[in-house]
Amino acid sequence: MFGLTTEDATKYLDEFIIPFGINIAMAIVIYIVGKIVVGVLVNVFGKLLAKSKYDNMLIDFLKSIVRAILMLFVIIAALDQLGVDTTSLAAILAAAGLAIGLSLQGSLSNFAAGVMLLVFRPFKAGDFVDAGGADGTIKSIGIFTTLMVTPDNKEVIVPNGAIYSGNIVNYSAKDTRRVDMVFGIGYDDDLKKAKAILEEMCANDPRVLKEPAAQVAVSELGDSSVNFVVRPWAKSSDFWGLKFDMTEAVKLRFDEEGISIPYPQMDVHVHKQDDK
Repeated sequence: MFGLTTEDATKYLDEFIIPFGINIAMAIVIYIVGKIVVGVLVNVFGKLLAKSKYDNMLIDFLKSIVRAILMLFVIIAALDQLGVDTTSLAAILAAAGLAIGLSLQGSLSNFAAGVMLLVFRPFKAGDFVDAGGADGTIKSIGIFTTLMVTPDNKEVIVPNGAIYSGNIVNYSAKDTRRVDMVFGIGYDDDLKKAKAILEEMCANDPRVLKEPAAQVAVSELGDSSVNFVVRPWAKSSDFWGLKFDMTEAVKLRFDEEGISIPYPQMDVHVHKQDDK
């Protein structure tokens, strides 16, 4: 059949079919065993990172990178068992990697910035920050972008490169914050009385911390008013509530005490000239 004698068929089977079948079987074994070993190594690697208290997102990312690298070696070993020239394959992969890298320079920059953000952790999910030209609460930190939610519930996706290359203000980094407010009174009003009222209001608000002490001082003799700076300290979670409530309460209290809050105004004097 097919012009082959029994002797030729036996020789072909012994010299080609059986060795090739053994190579395929060995390649499959190498791949399966290698995959199992890679899984074990990656899990051990992840547990070691978890003990170092790294961010979970960073741990997952590093685990995926290690898994991909190790699996690449496993695949190359399996292909080598099949007789594939892995040297040429490595050269092709290197050239492809270079071409992809050159075409994705911006993405690689965001990728590098994402790794740095995950490693150094200038902020974490739940922090309110000013970064990359946007203000918002951090929803998630990705490899290429960071997702924020603004106070009016809009989602903002910011490239990691823009965040890492600029200033990062983390309003949630500290447990306490200073609330800076400015209140003006008229030049004819009782300055000492106004100051005493402001100090009393700071002392009576339970959200104002005793230490550091609240500061109430005359900061400026303006064009239309004498301005006080009022700087109480509060927990970060009470910042906006204290600022809004205090602003309203000062206006109501000044009205009760007969203290004016002037607004800019201009006096215009008209001089009439007699016709000659």
